[in-house]
Amino acid sequence: MNDNIEYEKFTQEIYNEILKNLYVKNIDVKHNVKLTGKSGQKHQIDVYWEYQYDNTTFKIVIECKNYNHTVSIGKVRDFFGVLYDLGDVKGIMVTRKGYQEGAKKFGEHYRIDLMELREPEEGEAIVAETTLTIDSPVRHRLFQVDEDWAKAHDFNIQLYKKRLDCLSLSPSSNKWINATHIPLTTKENKIRNAKDEIITDIQKLEEELPENCEQNKDYVFPFDDAYIKTDCGNIKIKEIKFEYENHTETKQIKIDAQNITKAILKNTISKEVQLIGKTYMDYKSQMK
Repeated sequence: MNDNIEYEKFTQEIYNEILKNLYVKNIDVKHNVKLTGKSGQKHQIDVYWEYQYDNTTFKIVIECKNYNHTVSIGKVRDFFGVLYDLGDVKGIMVTRKGYQEGAKKFGEHYRIDLMELREPEEGEAIVAETTLTIDSPVRHRLFQVDEDWAKAHDFNIQLYKKRLDCLSLSPSSNKWINATHIPLTTKENKIRNAKDEIITDIQKLEEELPENCEQNKDYVFPFDDAYIKTDCGNIKIKEIKFEYENHTETKQIKIDAQNITKAILKNTISKEVQLIGKTYMDYKSQMK
């Protein structure tokens, strides 16, 4: 079976699925039908169906164009000639890649449905989309370095702050250069005095914080003789500050039905899109 016939059979199968959900009777969807027009000329029809609704018989003719490019006005005009010769039929053209502007105008004027029919591509089977906002409190552990000690021990606080700003996600914000308390990477949670004796533990200080800390409120623990071990060596500090802020994260959540969608059917004039779901037999054939 060549690709064109496969596409015609695919079209027949999809419209069969659509018609199963319609409240009509005597549905008959056929492939490769010969119909004789008013001129006496026989026309090959890719997909043809008849159905009855409210005691009226409807006849639908589908022309399939399995192109890897857009359909030109000439192809739609040729199809219109077939429809005119047959008379009393509704025309639908289906293709994979869409239609040129002239073809769309011609089809719209003569009420020919110009459809795109294909397997869904990535992002085409989104059935729902929402924005999820997550608010979560973030706690920062900051230290106030003893400036007199820093000067005496050649620890350049301003240079360190500039480096922090350079590493920031927003380097132009100058967040740390004017800050009194800054983050330091500690090698341990112990706070020691000048004799290297343990005064307290940073984790214990955190345990003393209220369970429901207020947003944008600072909790400060002052010290007279306190040192912490860092990558830069022992640094004398005057305070430890626990700072809270609310971190808001926004996420776009999309529900993609591509894995359960067999085909996407799009009307290029009205822009209406219909997703055709896979059936049990489709899943069964995939498992073979």
